[in-house]
Amino acid sequence: MEKAVEQKVPQATGRPRHRSQTGSEVSTGSAVSGRAGKAIATKTSAGAGQSPQVEPPGRSEGFESILFSRPSAYADAENATEPSCFGDLNLDQVVASVTANRAEYDLKGFFHTNLVEEDDVAYRHEVMKDLERKEIRDGVLAFARAMKTMREHFTQMEKIFVPIQKQAWFLDAVDTYSRGALDLTEALGTAGPGSRGLRGLLAWLRTYVASKDFLALRSLIEALQADLAKIRYCVYIRGGGFVVHRYEGENDYSAEIEQTFRKFQQGAAKDYLAKINDYVEMNHIEAKILEFVSLLFPNPFKRLAEFCQARQNAFLPGLIARFDREVQVYLSYLDYIDRLKPLGLRFCYPELSATDKTLRCVEGFDIALATKLAADNTVVVTNDFELSGEQRVIVVSGPNQGGKTTFARMFGQLHHLASLGFPVPGRKAQLFLPDAILTHFEREEDLGNLSGKLQDDLKRVHDILDVATGRSIVIMNEIFTSTTLQDATFLSRRIMRKIIALDAVCVWITFIHELASFSKETVSMMSMVVPEDPAQRTFKVVRAPASGRSYAMSIAEKYRLTSDDLQERLP
Repeated sequence: MEKAVEQKVPQATGRPRHRSQTGSEVSTGSAVSGRAGKAIATKTSAGAGQSPQVEPPGRSEGFESILFSRPSAYADAENATEPSCFGDLNLDQVVASVTANRAEYDLKGFFHTNLVEEDDVAYRHEVMKDLERKEIRDGVLAFARAMKTMREHFTQMEKIFVPIQKQAWFLDAVDTYSRGALDLTEALGTAGPGSRGLRGLLAWLRTYVASKDFLALRSLIEALQADLAKIRYCVYIRGGGFVVHRYEGENDYSAEIEQTFRKFQQGAAKDYLAKINDYVEMNHIEAKILEFVSLLFPNPFKRLAEFCQARQNAFLPGLIARFDREVQVYLSYLDYIDRLKPLGLRFCYPELSATDKTLRCVEGFDIALATKLAADNTVVVTNDFELSGEQRVIVVSGPNQGGKTTFARMFGQLHHLASLGFPVPGRKAQLFLPDAILTHFEREEDLGNLSGKLQDDLKRVHDILDVATGRSIVIMNEIFTSTTLQDATFLSRRIMRKIIALDAVCVWITFIHELASFSKETVSMMSMVVPEDPAQRTFKVVRAPASGRSYAMSIAEKYRLTSDDLQERLP
């Protein structure tokens, strides 16, 4: 029995089913698989799953990066290692959470690199505010999806071994990218961004999409797609073999047969059609059919091969690829804080200075803790702080488990996030732009370290003071707990003098209440308890003179000498 199957070469379909002239359904496979999932795969110098890049002729009229107004000053940002303060401040958890859904972009290095000039921060503030506008954000997200689809095509290419099918995937990938660039240009042009970064990108895009090379690329893509879409052919199935020839107007009786037998239909008929798996790779029969089709219609397939050969290593400008990656830094952080805002938590763009050490924050909070508590629908407690004039050091004392360490982490997080040019946790903030954030948080004693905990503390403090400058932020969290009060006080005073002499900004968490009134540069804050029940913590840290009770309580708890402990142990 001979079955003829008429087939049209699809541009944007997977493996369609085709109905024969007798009404039987036969799977022939697509001759050229395109954008809905059957793609192209030519190996490129960019490697598996990556897109080939080429810089377009000419400069970018001043625009180079959406993240950096001075890219040369941050040339190694993408490879930056995690700052030593991250573990103490739980910023490693924050960055892991922010970048979790964008692992393919490898963004962590950008979150490790703090900006050092006020204008660098202002540049990012402008871009971030633009991206908070729905029309701009939607346009950028649509472009990012197009770029992701393009990369997925290149990943699939590694699995395909039929040359013509690879070429079709390549054509589709370049089409997806180039239309994405056009759509982004239109979206930004309609929205009218206000930031230097996106205005610079838009100016570059307009020049790029109007260039002779880009217009020629689009024209060739559309011509190839149109030519391939016109190809129609028939497959005659004869026993165990088949014949492929041009479609010459053969009749398709399937519609007439269905109409004739419809009057005999009683109720819903069971579907006996076999499910055809939608694999990317062609089987040997499909590949042979495609080969025969290319022999019947040599010109379109020759032009397709020439297109891929000419552009397989050069169609994507490096500036476009860089933008696609760098803009994910903004988008990932916006997505992250958008998950916290419904809990009533506020974020603001801080006033930031590299010279003025006046500090203010209203309703600040530990963003890592807030993320954890959000899972239980619990809201983190917010706190305020302020430094003015000659004040440089906030000394925080109070009972254990009262929120002192959380306050210290909040202070460090605020300044690092501010130095990234991001909105910070809080309703209002005026912060300092540091050259580094240096931390010393208490650690459990390492039994393998024969030098002892006190010596280890001293070495760590020495390392901090050795690199600290007047632009550094230093955070000391309960150091010297392993020694006597007298020794701890003596050592702390020496270190405090050094920090004040540097004119560095500092938060010092301590059980030594005398440090709170050390000098005119120090400000005392305390973690508070419920007055009627001192055992109940409020987790509020407020400006107040040190009470002198926190050290006694910490010692009593350490040696199990509280009233509850004594009642339990004594008969």
